[in-house]
Amino acid sequence: MLEHVDITVNDGEMIGVVGPNGSGKTTLLRSLYGACVINGGKITLDGTAMEQLSRRAIARRIAVVPQGQALDGDQTVGDMVALGRLPHQAWFASHGRRDDLAVREALDRVGLRTMAHRSMHLLSGGEVQRALVARALCQEADHLLLDEPTNHLDLGYQHDILAFIRELGLATLVVLHDLNLAARYCDRILLLDKGRLVAGGTTETVLTPARISKIYGVQTTRIATPAGRHHLVFADASTQDPK
Repeated sequence: MLEHVDITVNDGEMIGVVGPNGSGKTTLLRSLYGACVINGGKITLDGTAMEQLSRRAIARRIAVVPQGQALDGDQTVGDMVALGRLPHQAWFASHGRRDDLAVREALDRVGLRTMAHRSMHLLSGGEVQRALVARALCQEADHLLLDEPTNHLDLGYQHDILAFIRELGLATLVVLHDLNLAARYCDRILLLDKGRLVAGGTTETVLTPARISKIYGVQTTRIATPAGRHHLVFADASTQDPK
């Protein structure tokens, strides 16, 4: 359950949502694209209340990359990406030239054009994530929501996918488990705990050692990097003070 969460995602901004397990990160994301019914408050898209928009209208503006996306049989990369065109098609209509072009452009943008006819099951974890982002791009939406897109990826793929998402320049909200990844790639951070927004703002103002130590229960040190960013160092469990 979420309470007193007031946020705005601006054009071209990448916002990271962090917090302990059960803090409400995925619930917040699902609420923003209408998968969860809210009992109070209001969600607007460029000033229009979400309940006034059809599902198709929302899908044309908001693209979602959920966590743990199930792969459908032996679906090819191209077929999966083409699903992003559904909000733009009439019922029972076949793909037209504009749809084919959108698929090709999306695959080009994520570097998977040569894999269009390959089975999704044959892709690496990083390639699967890129294909899912390509499907989102195919929607031609200007808002992007992602739920832990780096989950289960190797270190290199984690940085590749977040750097790529940042370069898209869309209004982006991404749920992340790793605080250092959020600090590295996001313009602003939203820190949730027990369904409430504890803090929102820049990495420097939100991810303070005192706040992280209190919420996560681990002693934390923050160091500045040569690039002017911040990196968090967590104490070994054996050095923690007993509670």
